[in-house]
Amino acid sequence: MREIVFDTETTGLSFQGGDRMVEIGCVELINRVETGRTFHAYYHPERDMPAEAFAVHGLSSVFLGDKPLFAAAVDELLEFIADAPLVAHNAGFDFSFLNGEMRRCGRPLVCTTRMVDTLQLARSRHPGAKHSLDALCSRFGIDRSHRVLHGALLDAQLLAQVYVELMGGRQIGLGLVADAAIVAPSATRRDRADVPMRPSRVFRASPTELAAHAAFLQGIDIPLWGVDASH
Repeated sequence: MREIVFDTETTGLSFQGGDRMVEIGCVELINRVETGRTFHAYYHPERDMPAEAFAVHGLSSVFLGDKPLFAAAVDELLEFIADAPLVAHNAGFDFSFLNGEMRRCGRPLVCTTRMVDTLQLARSRHPGAKHSLDALCSRFGIDRSHRVLHGALLDAQLLAQVYVELMGGRQIGLGLVADAAIVAPSATRRDRADVPMRPSRVFRASPTELAAHAAFLQGIDIPLWGVDASH
C-alpha cells in the first residue's frame, strides 16, 4: 500500500483569513516503509511574511521571492501524491491550506476521505499524553536534535517515523504471518517410502570413558555428594 506523509508551512493559521502555503514536504511509504522518494517545494505566497510565522519556520519574503507560484508548480505535486492516502499531523490544518491553494488555482480539491490524521491516532492510543510532534518523537525515541526550526520536509520525515510507530512499529511491513499461513508443511522423512529408515542411534559411554570418569571422581578430595548433610 502506498501512502504519502506530508507537512506544510504557511504564512499563518487561516487560509480563509488570507494566509498562504509557502512550503510542502512529502515522504513516500510503501507498506509503511520509507522508500527514499520525497517531494519538496517552496511557493511564492504573493503576500508578506508575518514575523510570527517567520519565527516558526524562518522562511522570509526575500527567500521566497524567486520561488514559483503554487498554480505554476502544482502538477509536480499532484503527480507525486497521485491517489495515495495523505498522512499529516493535525491533518485538517494541512488539508485546509492544500485545498485552499487547489481551489484558488481552479484545480479539483483533494478528497478528505484520503486524510489520515496522526494527531487523532495519537490521542486514541495515548489519551491524556502530549501529542505534539516533538512529544511523540520523544515517546518513540526518534532523534529530532537537528530540528531547530520547523521545515516541511524534515517534519514529514519525522512524522513518517512517528506514524509507523503509531501503527504498530516497523515489524508490520515484514509480511511473515500471511506467508507462513499459506505454506503447507513438507513431507517428513518418516512419510516417504522411498527413503530407507536408519536405526535409532544409541548414545552410551564406552568402558574406557566410564573408567576415565571414575578416576576423575576419585581425584576429588571432598565431593559434595559425599558430605553428611547433618553436619
